[in-house]
Amino acid sequence: MTDFSDLLLPDTVIQGGAAATKKTLLQQLGSVFAAAYDLDAKAVTDTLVAREKLGSTGFGGGIAIPHGKLPDLPRVVGAFVRLAQPIDFQAIDDLPVDLVFVLLSPTDAGADHLKALARVSRRLRDRGFVAKLRGAGSPDALYALMTDDEARDVA
Repeated sequence: MTDFSDLLLPDTVIQGGAAATKKTLLQQLGSVFAAAYDLDAKAVTDTLVAREKLGSTGFGGGIAIPHGKLPDLPRVVGAFVRLAQPIDFQAIDDLPVDLVFVLLSPTDAGADHLKALARVSRRLRDRGFVAKLRGAGSPDALYALMTDDEARDVA
């Protein structure tokens, strides 16, 4: 099972997030990254919005992986949100999105950025895993699923 403990912190795994639009969600994510990783919220939001303008990162099945690169970031970092209500993300299958895994990488992290995207994408294509994420009852349970932490209660 893939372990994302190198990408996520407990504070960057959110259950029941509320956003009416993709733009609102990306702004909220800017704040999450600002608080957890001491980043500039506006810079994070601007980076994610700029990437979305190139094409939606909603890859289908209610899942999106917004991502971008920022200067002075020491390593690839992430956040995960399970939205309370799905939102339009202009996904490839036109389905609304309720699971969002965000990745931010250093500007020069070409291979590491692509490897992290591939890991996340591969894991989120596993229907059984996705069903567990949608059924998790708490942020701790989501974090445990994402980090493969067997010591936590994931029921």
